[in-house]
Amino acid sequence: MKTKKISFSKIPTTLITLAALIILCIVLSIASPYFLTQKNLVNAVLQCTINATLACGMTFVILTGGIDLSVGSVVAFVGVMLGTFVKGGMALPLAIVLSILIGGVAGIINGLLVTKIKLPPFIATLGTMSIGRGLALAKTSGRSIQGLGSGMKFIGSGSILGIPVMILIMIVVFLVGMFILRYTRTGRYVYSVGGNLEATRLSGINTNKYIMFVYLFSGIMSGIAAVMLTGRLDAAQPVAGEGYEMQAIAATVIGGTSMTGGEGRLSGTIVGALFISVLNNGLNLLNVSSYIQQIAIGLVIIFAVALDSLRSK
Repeated sequence: MKTKKISFSKIPTTLITLAALIILCIVLSIASPYFLTQKNLVNAVLQCTINATLACGMTFVILTGGIDLSVGSVVAFVGVMLGTFVKGGMALPLAIVLSILIGGVAGIINGLLVTKIKLPPFIATLGTMSIGRGLALAKTSGRSIQGLGSGMKFIGSGSILGIPVMILIMIVVFLVGMFILRYTRTGRYVYSVGGNLEATRLSGINTNKYIMFVYLFSGIMSGIAAVMLTGRLDAAQPVAGEGYEMQAIAATVIGGTSMTGGEGRLSGTIVGALFISVLNNGLNLLNVSSYIQQIAIGLVIIFAVALDSLRSK
């Protein structure tokens, strides 16, 4: 009687990442008595929210075979503009909307550089990363903007029906992203562009339109993340967001989105973001140096990409 072999490539990456997350939680609960406390678990999820929001936008970009290195600097610049608006007396809802739109404009600029000027996404977003950081520093002369009021504090540390506002924002962001990818034509074409750009173009689809969309979406996610971070810090800091692009890419790749495009799910991205947050949280509880934490994240990224390569073979 023949037995069926289970192909490794048939196992959903999200399940592999989820299994790794569960194992990590078990190990950390044994290593530290504080890990499974309610306060610590809520804190771990809160730490995940900003990175997860950025990773949601990054997933759209990487699905098309692109990359967005500017998200961290856009977070800083949008935060600075939000702080400027609020301190200038603008109504908070309007200030938030305008700030998120600024993030969208940054995304449009990235999209134009990639689609119209034909710059490689890495180079285009590397340039805008530097520009965004420079604008944030120039706007404030390197100083932070503090005392933004109770409204911003509520976004960063408030709760609705016992659920932290930042977690609710993250949930809404992912529900919107999942709906777009799963139930809309735009989502299908995003996958198609990443799967085979030339074949998609030859089939009569305006590929530039959907590449523009993913960078716009990533910019909007950066704007939302900036609002969340500014509320969390109760301050707008021009140096905020440093390294956030690598964290977002890590969450996306660990969650199973292929760097070559065309394959990935947002459900995997949220698990990837949680994995990074739990790993950092656990290492902090164990008093592991922040330098070692960076090494650990780097090793996890290498492992995730190697796993994707192995699966594709």
